[in-house]
Amino acid sequence: MGKLDLDIVIIVIIGANILMSLKGFNDFSFFEKFKFNIGGVRRGEQVRMLTSGFLHVDMMHLFFNMLTLYFFAPVVLGFLGNVKFLILYFGSLLMGNLFSLYFHKDEYHYSAVGASGAVSGVIYAGILFRPDMSLYLMFIPIPIPAYIFGIGYLLYSIFGMKNSVGNIGHDAHFGGAVGGYFITLIMAPWLFQENFLMIILLAVPIIILFVMQRLGKL
Repeated sequence: MGKLDLDIVIIVIIGANILMSLKGFNDFSFFEKFKFNIGGVRRGEQVRMLTSGFLHVDMMHLFFNMLTLYFFAPVVLGFLGNVKFLILYFGSLLMGNLFSLYFHKDEYHYSAVGASGAVSGVIYAGILFRPDMSLYLMFIPIPIPAYIFGIGYLLYSIFGMKNSVGNIGHDAHFGGAVGGYFITLIMAPWLFQENFLMIILLAVPIIILFVMQRLGKL
């Protein structure tokens, strides 16, 4: 696969996010029509499950999601190729919104937007493929191993779901990461031989969430 192919996939996704988000910034009715909203989805407007992933609250929200995607997407594309990458991206996006739908099913006014679910799936896929990667985060001057970041990210998302921390869709982040985890393993089963320990470690937060949900702690 050539570099041009990689660039096209990334550019098309980022371009679609930018165009839809800019339209949403300047057109309130457009934003309201296509954002994720429990009431809307339960009325049969399932298209929101997809379109909400291309809308953002503001420029900063858009910028950070697209910057993260730009850095992680080439790693995942290099292993999966274009078609499987798109399956991963949209599968993670939908899984993130399914988590939001499940955890907020009785909150008819609950709304959310953003590519965070899809980006979380790409992050988790990147960690599965390259657990030796190091990440550099703002305010932290030392590199963080990718798998430490992944586990911490999901544990923080569980904490956020339990305590409603900030105006952030933690359940969509978590759902997207879970989607990315399982879709990647289905499409790249050789990882069970190559990175089995990492697969187990990254499953720990998923198991914790399942147990907490069963115990009614969420």
